[in-house]
Amino acid sequence: KDKECSIIQMDTCEGVKGGKVLLTLLLVQYNLMLIFLMDSKTVSCVNQVFDWIKNTIGIVNFKTIFQVFLTDNGSEFFDPLSIELHPVTKEQISHVFYCDPSASYQKGAIEKNHDYIRYVFPKGSSFDSLTQDDCILLMSHINSVPRESLRNNTPYLEVQHFISEEILNKLGVFLIQPDDVSLSPDLLSKKDHL
Repeated sequence: KDKECSIIQMDTCEGVKGGKVLLTLLLVQYNLMLIFLMDSKTVSCVNQVFDWIKNTIGIVNFKTIFQVFLTDNGSEFFDPLSIELHPVTKEQISHVFYCDPSASYQKGAIEKNHDYIRYVFPKGSSFDSLTQDDCILLMSHINSVPRESLRNNTPYLEVQHFISEEILNKLGVFLIQPDDVSLSPDLLSKKDHL
């Protein structure tokens, strides 16, 4: 298992056109989704998220966890070198690949995972009033839902032989107890559940 390459599908999930968007990263093997709130769907916002990730967990952890990215040709992903290169030494620390044009099915796992977001925020919902803390709550609940593909384990528990709980928590992913998991539109009124 350690020899397997860590593949991450990357996408954005839009709220209202022109408003805040969610950058989503899915560790495919574990079905673990990370969600980051961005002010807009731009290269600079994507770069800010990756700068934050690299600074928060360190380059060694980044190289281990985020080896290969697969994304679409959205203009927000037009600066792959900012993701792929060490911010200081410019050594290559990950790889970004793009799906074929109009072939979003090539990153179907993350498209499917967006359904979990839509349980809480139906299409057409605005993300403008959200904070990153709201995204932390949302992704923690999503990653605490058991999956058939993981033998009814949760992404949060499944990923722990690869990413330590400390690193998960630094990335904003926390364990939600089974009885507390909720993916309904009133989730954000239950903020004390984290």
